[in-house]
Amino acid sequence: MGIIEPGIGLLFWMTLTFVILLFLLAKFAWKPIVNAINDRETSIVDALNQATLARKEMETLKEDNERIIREAKIERDAILKEAREIKDRIVGEAKDVAKAEGDKMIEAAKQTINAEKNAAMSDIKAQIGTLSVNIAESILKQKLDNSEAQNELVQNYLNKSNLN
Repeated sequence: MGIIEPGIGLLFWMTLTFVILLFLLAKFAWKPIVNAINDRETSIVDALNQATLARKEMETLKEDNERIIREAKIERDAILKEAREIKDRIVGEAKDVAKAEGDKMIEAAKQTINAEKNAAMSDIKAQIGTLSVNIAESILKQKLDNSEAQNELVQNYLNKSNLN
């Protein structure tokens, strides 16, 4: 027998130990190991399925978020458009009111100017009338200082009154 060749007794005992070990493993360890592997496989498959469901749910949520954002943008645009229309209407109404008030003020100013103008014209006419009478009076005084001029004036008035 050499160093490398095993003896029959050694082979017998090794085979017997191996068979006992296989029997013990099959009886006590094989089923729990297989069950643990099957449980692990089942949990991995479940985790993958849940990840797939979570991914689909995330895609659905993302689509919903995008839809909500689009709707919010549309609503924002509508609100801004309505606000611009309201602003334009208010500005237009304010312009109309300001124009009407301005027209009223202009009309009142025109009436005031006309009243002042008429009053000034009346005052000027009165002053011109007074001034004309004063001028006529001073001219008549100068001309009628002598009695000959007075007689001539009376004669002219009489002639004119007879003609009319």
